[in-house]
Amino acid sequence: MEIIYSKYFVKKYKKLPVSIQMKFKERRNIFMEDHHSSILNVHGLRGAYTGKYSFNVTADYRVIFAYESDGVATLIDIDTHSNLYS
Repeated sequence: MEIIYSKYFVKKYKKLPVSIQMKFKERRNIFMEDHHSSILNVHGLRGAYTGKYSFNVTADYRVIFAYESDGVATLIDIDTHSNLYS
């Protein structure tokens, strides 16, 4: 899986605690190897995020992304569950 990082994602990522950045890198690597891994809990979203997907970084942090084409995903946002969905 090839990953494209949106400018907004990069901006948000840089503000995260280092521990979350490190956990993201672990999960990103899993996503690149197997984007259907059960560890990630990849699922489609509804409402304002219809057509987008999410995967878990930690129990609270999520990444929102979109599949662009076969083998390419754009990471759109990263934040806590409550900040993303409230």
